[in-house]
Amino acid sequence: HINFVLAIVTTQPSVHTQLPVNNIYLFLVSLLILYSNTMAEKSGVAGSRGGLFGAGGRFKGGTDPIMEKFNESINFDKRMWAQDLRGSVAYAKAIEKVGILTAEESSTIVTGLEKVHAEWASDSFVLKPGDEDIHTANERRLTEIIGPLGGKLHTGRSRNDQVATDTRLWIVEAERDILKDMATLLHAASEFSREHIDVLMAGYTHLQPAQPIRFAHWLMSHMAALMRDAERLKELIPRANQCPLGSGALAGNAFGVDREFLAQELGFEGVTSNSLDSVCDRDFVAEFLMWHALMLTHLSQFAEDLIINNMLKCVDMDDAYATGSSLMPQKKNPDALELLRGKAGVALGRSVGLMATLKGLPRAYNKDLQEDKIPMFDAVDTVKDCLAIATGVIVTMRPNPKMLMKALCPEMLATDLADYLVRRGVPFRETHHISGACVRLAEEQEVSIDTLTLEQLQNIDSRFEEDVLKVWDYVASVERKSSIGGTSKARVLEQVENCIVFAETL
Repeated sequence: HINFVLAIVTTQPSVHTQLPVNNIYLFLVSLLILYSNTMAEKSGVAGSRGGLFGAGGRFKGGTDPIMEKFNESINFDKRMWAQDLRGSVAYAKAIEKVGILTAEESSTIVTGLEKVHAEWASDSFVLKPGDEDIHTANERRLTEIIGPLGGKLHTGRSRNDQVATDTRLWIVEAERDILKDMATLLHAASEFSREHIDVLMAGYTHLQPAQPIRFAHWLMSHMAALMRDAERLKELIPRANQCPLGSGALAGNAFGVDREFLAQELGFEGVTSNSLDSVCDRDFVAEFLMWHALMLTHLSQFAEDLIINNMLKCVDMDDAYATGSSLMPQKKNPDALELLRGKAGVALGRSVGLMATLKGLPRAYNKDLQEDKIPMFDAVDTVKDCLAIATGVIVTMRPNPKMLMKALCPEMLATDLADYLVRRGVPFRETHHISGACVRLAEEQEVSIDTLTLEQLQNIDSRFEEDVLKVWDYVASVERKSSIGGTSKARVLEQVENCIVFAETL
């Protein structure tokens, strides 16, 4: 019908001149709605509203097709098909317990839901017009399979508590999967650190040479941040893993369903405490988005460090995680690392975006909450991809000991020079100035500080003795840093072991 009217508008001058061009679209949509409503009135069928809100109930006619597309969420929330069916199986058993269903009816519904599950699992489930979301799609298909009995399943249940249940089930499963991915990364990085325990490198603050450290110490520093991230993610799960099912639309369930039974059936750790809050609480999504922004920030910092070390030829990236240039044949770009760095900014946007959506919502459920799904799904996908890429980068990268040593400079041992006098009873604030004077003398004479003679050092401070020349030893310097968390070999190996033990708990 739209094509027919378009033909009239575009070919008949009398129509075209009477109808401003910028109103053509509105005119066509109005005709379509009028036609849809008229046909719905004549036939008494559901029309474009689908099975839940068809003509003959609250609504007189169909919806604007644009509104129908705008309103539907099936294209993305179908990812929760398994969780939705699990919730329905549990709910069927719960309303059987309170006498809404007979045992035979409950069994029939559960068997039907299992058939729907098999269709989704085999990728043979067919979506149809009117399948607004995963809940209506599954209910529609169930009713097709078992008949009108399927209409009893929604007794006392709202899509408000249904979607909250599905979302909680889905995110808890995703969070547990992510913890396994993090365990893989932490274990791989720990073994890589053990393998390269004797490699030294320059440590930096303000991107200026600071002190010598072990390469493994640097890598484990990034794993320390990811271990905190894993701890935080574990802490999110108990709060997310609470059952809202049985809260109804907002006021609770009118048939006295046993919510603790529902929680037990679905593997939740408890039930939510307030039905109003249950249907609109998305803290668990917001927390995950905040978490993923922080975790990806840590991966971004790791990627930036590697990009710099790759540029300095201190670490070689495997070809599997690099790309070339469309113009310059010599280029080998660390694109995997740059994308890891870039994903953190997008992650922060997801988190801020959902918080902005939530901040103005009144109690209880509002359609705005539909907008939590896409950032949540995208966040989980991004996190899992980034963890896989980071793991691959770590196990395939090759540190270059010669170039890493080349980046070391004797000036990095200026603190060791100050510590030399501290061990002879000189206050550190005094030794700091003395060592600084030695650095300045070397700069003025345009020589390396380790080439200063004993006589030159003693001219600055007479307490320097002949053994001071042993200070200029990088290995000895790192081995002196033997406190917990330090860069000595024993302490780094201790960090490696602790990380492996931690990873096994995830």
